[in-house]
Amino acid sequence: MFLLASCSKPPQTSEEQVTEVAPAAQHTLLIEQSRLSIYHPVDLTSDLSHLSDNQKRMLSLLIDASKIMDDLFWQQAFNQDKSAFLSAIEDKDVRHFAEINYGPWDRLNGDAPFLSGFEEKALGAEFYPHDMTKTEFESANFEDKQGLYSVVKRDDTGKLFTQPYSKAYSDELTKAANLLKEASALANNEEFKQYLLLRAEALLTDDYLASDMAWMDMKTNPVELVIGPIESYEDQLFGYRAAFEAYVLVKDLKWSEKLAKYAAFLPELQQGLPVESAYKAEMPGSDADLNAYDVIYYAGHSNAGSKTIAINLPNDERVQLEKGTRRLQLKNAMRAKFDNILVPIADTLIVPEQREHITFDAFFANTMFHEVAHGLGIKNTLDGSNTVRGALKEHASALEEGKADILGLYMVQSLLEKGEITEGTLKDYYVTFMAGIFRSVRFGASSAHGKANMIRFNFFAEQGAFEKTEAGLYSVNMEKMGTAIKALSALILTLQGDGDYDGVAELVANMGVIKPALAADLARLEAANIPVDIHFNQGKEVLGL
Repeated sequence: MFLLASCSKPPQTSEEQVTEVAPAAQHTLLIEQSRLSIYHPVDLTSDLSHLSDNQKRMLSLLIDASKIMDDLFWQQAFNQDKSAFLSAIEDKDVRHFAEINYGPWDRLNGDAPFLSGFEEKALGAEFYPHDMTKTEFESANFEDKQGLYSVVKRDDTGKLFTQPYSKAYSDELTKAANLLKEASALANNEEFKQYLLLRAEALLTDDYLASDMAWMDMKTNPVELVIGPIESYEDQLFGYRAAFEAYVLVKDLKWSEKLAKYAAFLPELQQGLPVESAYKAEMPGSDADLNAYDVIYYAGHSNAGSKTIAINLPNDERVQLEKGTRRLQLKNAMRAKFDNILVPIADTLIVPEQREHITFDAFFANTMFHEVAHGLGIKNTLDGSNTVRGALKEHASALEEGKADILGLYMVQSLLEKGEITEGTLKDYYVTFMAGIFRSVRFGASSAHGKANMIRFNFFAEQGAFEKTEAGLYSVNMEKMGTAIKALSALILTLQGDGDYDGVAELVANMGVIKPALAADLARLEAANIPVDIHFNQGKEVLGL
């Protein structure tokens, strides 16, 4: 037990930002002390010796801009001042856990509060008034209602309206934009220089299309930056609003060269999807590419709770249809998860005779093709009335992640058959994928990735894709696994193409849950002290900048 000298504020319903902590109160820890160590510490480093002095100075500026995204995400996730909230927590382990979770809710436990005195986390985070209902929102008529880059608030009469991010966070975004402009002056890669300037402008105008297009044109820059309001996972009410985040990365040229050939197969693989032709009529962009990176700084949404190990962007359907997407594999973070989490999970839950099929090459490829597979399928419903994301609302992210997982495995299988993938066997990819389900399902129901894995585990169980021994160990059934992959692919693609909100809601309700047998297996992983995820010791000092 510990004491925290603060308490939660009532929901914010006016235009004013909450910047002060309420009068002191006592809050106690609601979870076992042991849960505070579910994140394995990793030093986030990379070899920067090949970079010029200007490039290293540029990295420092990009990290400074990323820190601003981190502070903005805190505002979007929790309505208390970050420094005041954290400084009031005396126990360093509890404070560290709160830092990882960006507030008092456990992101890998369904966003349950881990401190007393805090209510359940609002599904809409701080994107909407806490007292707003879904019905009120859907019946109201106001500008930019489904906008990615605006906050929904109430005016003095209680009516809903939106305020663009560029206005709501004007001071912070102006500082970040100036840092990007300063960094651009140090960039010797013209495409990267142009991207930084356009991204700086986008932060101030809420128009990200030009900078997204420019980001797609970058091919040779050794330093990489992903920054801005990007993913909408934090908005669990509707999935409309984007959260601030950033990644600062250094390109692994050798690995990137090895991956370059795979994106060219997207149009062919699209045509081979196991679904009727109408559900694969959109042609993926031909300008997509694959690259490997060492990530040297995470900020904001990407750093909250479970850590992303691969990126597929931009999310803008207009860019995807014209140019495709870029897939960034975060190799150093991926290796940390494989060594510290996936291998121990396999040793605990996979039958001994299949453990030799758990390989880093398979883990890397399954993760990589997950990102590539986001480009498959369709982005707009068949009737043309909406985007898939708009039609499926808060369920869109979980279904999209499920699609990417399952179609990624379909791609691996197809490319192995064509002889384009030469590392390992199909069994390596299947067994590693199975172990990966146990890793990702531990992210919990509040995570789109966690929910997608719950659905897949329960679907695979129904299809007999794996068997469980009397000793409680799992064995992949190769033939039935292939059948299950095809069936789930067709189901997800059809639900997306039909924009079938009710069908997806039913799928999530029935299969997006952890049933008793799986819960017992996850308890075994907890008893074995296997980390759920990683957290980073990161920053200029760690990098020697």
